Formats: sequence, structure tokens, C-alpha cells
Amino acid sequence: QVQLVESGGGLVQPGGSLRLSCIASGSRFSIYGVGWYRQAPGKQREMVATISSGEMTDYAAFVKGRFTISRDNAKNTVYLQMDSLKPEDTAVYYCLADPIGLVRGPTFGSWGQGTQVTVSS
Repeated sequence: QVQLVESGGGLVQPGGSLRLSCIASGSRFSIYGVGWYRQAPGKQREMVATISSGEMTDYAAFVKGRFTISRDNAKNTVYLQMDSLKPEDTAVYYCLADPIGLVRGPTFGSWGQGTQVTVSS
């Protein structure tokens, strides 16, 4: 199992950008599928974007065209580039690593501790 640490969150104005990083400890990170999820106050955790070990990507409809997920296996890192941010993007963002090479869902794999993103003027 890998251990994950998210970073890059913060306060940004509507229309702004942030880049989140999910850094994994341990070896063989390249075999993991990784996903970004988010949870807003009073709401369930929801999938934002995923990237497989083969770099196939998937996005939730509400972020398509605004967010981009990518990975750098040499740095054991998965990124989430977030552009055109909206107040409704405010949430704690978590990354999830699944050892079978793709993200099966929130009950499989290892979670990070999360990073807060706040979009507000």
C-alpha cells in the first residue's frame, strides 16, 4: 500500500486556477490507478477525475473542460490542474490510489488526508 499526501489547496477567486498534487510514498507507483475525489460540507464524497496506470483519464461531467488530471511516475505524483474555478468547486479534495491499475471506486485502495479548496471572492 502507498501513502498519499495532497497539497496545493487554498483560497482562490472565481475564475482562478489551482494545481493540486498527490505525492505517493513507496515503490511501483506506476501500477496504481489514481483518482481525485472531493467532499463539500453536508454532501457525499464524489469522483472528480481518475487516471489509470496506462494514463487513460475520466472526468465527472461537472469538471469536463475545466480540470485536467495527469501523472508523473518518476516523481510518484498525480496532479489535478483546476481552471475556471467556481464557488461550487469548494470542497476538501482527496486522492485515492488503487493497486489494480484503475480506480474501482471509493471503497478500494488508499486515501490521502485531503486538501481544502475554497473558491470565493
